[in-house]
Amino acid sequence: MAVEAYEFKSEAQQLLDLMIHSIYSNKEIFLRELISNASDALDKLRFERLTDDTLTADDPDTPLGVRVWADPEARTLTVEDNGIGMSRDEAIRNLGTIAHSGTKEFVGKLKDAQSSENAEHLIGQFGVGFYASFMVADEVTVVTRRAGEATATRWHSRGDGQFDVDTAERATRGTTVTLHLRPVDEDNGMGDYTKEWTLKGIIKKYNDFVTYPIELRTERTEVERDDEGKPVEGAEPKTVVEWTVANSQKAIWVRDPKDVTEDEYTEFYKHIAHDWEAPFETITLKAEGTFEYRALLFIPARAPFDLFYRDQKYGLQLYVNKVLIQERNEDVVPDWMRFLRGVVDSPDLSLNVSREMLQQDRRLKAIRKRVVRKVLDALDTMLKDDRPRYLKFWEQFGKVMKEGGTDADFKAKVEPLLMFTSSTQDEVTTLAEYIERMQDGQDAIYYITGESEDAVKHSPHLEAFAAKNYEVLYLTDPIDEILVGHLTEFNDIPLKSVGKGEVELGTEDEKKAAEEAREQKQAEHKDLLEKLGGLLSDHVKEVRFSSRLTTSAVCLVGGEHDLSPGLEKLLKQANQAAPGSKRILEVNPDHAVVTTLKGLFEANADDPKLGDYAQLLYGQALIAEGTAPPEPAEFARLIANLMV
Repeated sequence: MAVEAYEFKSEAQQLLDLMIHSIYSNKEIFLRELISNASDALDKLRFERLTDDTLTADDPDTPLGVRVWADPEARTLTVEDNGIGMSRDEAIRNLGTIAHSGTKEFVGKLKDAQSSENAEHLIGQFGVGFYASFMVADEVTVVTRRAGEATATRWHSRGDGQFDVDTAERATRGTTVTLHLRPVDEDNGMGDYTKEWTLKGIIKKYNDFVTYPIELRTERTEVERDDEGKPVEGAEPKTVVEWTVANSQKAIWVRDPKDVTEDEYTEFYKHIAHDWEAPFETITLKAEGTFEYRALLFIPARAPFDLFYRDQKYGLQLYVNKVLIQERNEDVVPDWMRFLRGVVDSPDLSLNVSREMLQQDRRLKAIRKRVVRKVLDALDTMLKDDRPRYLKFWEQFGKVMKEGGTDADFKAKVEPLLMFTSSTQDEVTTLAEYIERMQDGQDAIYYITGESEDAVKHSPHLEAFAAKNYEVLYLTDPIDEILVGHLTEFNDIPLKSVGKGEVELGTEDEKKAAEEAREQKQAEHKDLLEKLGGLLSDHVKEVRFSSRLTTSAVCLVGGEHDLSPGLEKLLKQANQAAPGSKRILEVNPDHAVVTTLKGLFEANADDPKLGDYAQLLYGQALIAEGTAPPEPAEFARLIANLMV
């Protein structure tokens, strides 16, 4: 049959230009697409053999597989399979119409025949992957012979809007795609795709878990040696050609977990996570029904060094039918679970035309929700059944888990897993455990925020709580300042800062008696407190007597809904507007300093010493919480004068 020339359909030249320059962001993707097409062809042969005995008789002893080889001198790269192949009409229709997917058509036929279970394992869905070849090649030749037919077809194009078709010779069924590669241009992402290590790396990265063996032709030079292993003098070196399987073919996540050993999981984890240690925890997930996917998840034994780097890339490997689509997909796990490693594989995800990106749809959100819940359930079980093991996890990843407490979608499941240091416990405690230890009449979970445990454990804010043996949680991680804005109650019990608002401890009778006593003293010293408030008006909004101090003279507290100093500091560090708010200076009514101030005030309400003492009290309150006075030099002068 004579050579026939055709023009591509669908405004081909413009579409090819789009394919080459826009759709694919990474040129090495072309090899993934060609191998995926070859895998599809092998699947199609296997499926059609089930109903067509003649195809079974066609070369039954040759194992199904894919072969890849390069010719550096000719600068060609060839991908060959012994799959179903194409007839002349199929080659014209499938390769001559951009975005016509033979796989998609085949899936439709299988579904019509109620064989959709088999159909879901095919990879190609768009019919554009083949044309990714023109990103790296200026000429592509396809020789194909359909199973059951005697003749082969040659398809050829330079990517210029035309292609020609001719009859060809091919000994067996299958398809051979030969690319005439463009010159190497590393600056524009054009690698040398004739190098063995380059090809092996791409296959390993994207097609490692394709079911069929992908053989790569390798060449090495050998010198003839004698019986003692020494080179034979004068012997000509020989080139030895070998075919080596470049992919593992072992998609461990599709196997029954009962059939996979711990060592196999460990080796796979080390492979994908580039870690030298075994994983801390392995979690498997399989979802079936109208929407299918599998996940194999790992919690590392140690927090990675870049866990808190702003530009850290995180996410799970995303596969569609065992073909890698994204190395790190950030959509299937929230950023606070960025320590998680593993893979997600689904035949049902909606990909864009290049298969490099996912369309945002309910399926992706469903995977995310299920993956997170599966991990949280595993951690919950660990906490209940093996607390020492959970404590090891918390030591490594507790800070990022606290970030999860701010996630509205998952905070209800994260909150029971949160742990905090405490004023009464030797090790960290959960909120539920705190509630079990609450005092009679206690109606809140109390906490204090600060920069370190040493700073908060000696805070004057804790004095009344320590006196009544009330437990107070120490929240000293920067994220805690944000967490308490979201974690306002637990099991219907409010969380309350010891550094904000009024403090009322004890039974109802005790609270009433304490309040009456404080109000009486407040009334007796009303003029003095107003004087001090006026002297410190630039710094505080009020001076009042305290019910939380027992030994210290003063402390600073915020209003019930004010930002904490720690949160204001975080906002400023992030260059965000932080509404500066004045706090309240609380004075211990039973401290001797009140007697001194009262005497000075009654003797002379305008005594300059009152102003100096007010500044000293304010500076003392700041120092007690780990903050420097606003004017350290002036504060030091006042201290020296007081000593004199």
